Amino acid sequence: MESAADKLIQDFNDYRARMNERILGGDNKVIKRFFNLDTNAYSPGALAENTKEMLGLACSMVLRCDDCVKYHLGKCHELGLETGEIEEVFSIALLIGGSIVIPHLRRAVEYWDTLQSQSKA
Repeated sequence: MESAADKLIQDFNDYRARMNERILGGDNKVIKRFFNLDTNAYSPGALAENTKEMLGLACSMVLRCDDCVKYHLGKCHELGLETGEIEEVFSIALLIGGSIVIPHLRRAVEYWDTLQSQSKA
């Protein structure tokens, strides 16, 4: 039986995959190139992949994009980042973005807790 936590994560991942497939199926060269650029930007290079994901997470929080925050949290979780590392990213994002980031911080903490509970299950 699927738990609420499982459903939250699965719904987000399913929606993202479904819509990306739909968008990329439109065969728009600019959109495809942008998506490819995004994928390549997060590939390991001079900076490690986990560093890039933490940068993406902080920027997403400051820009207040909850979908992006969830995506980067998922990647950070997959890469094995620890809660202390994520909390430091949250603190930098809050410092840079100010109090308007707090609602997104709440949702980010909730999603991170959900991801963490999955690895304990």
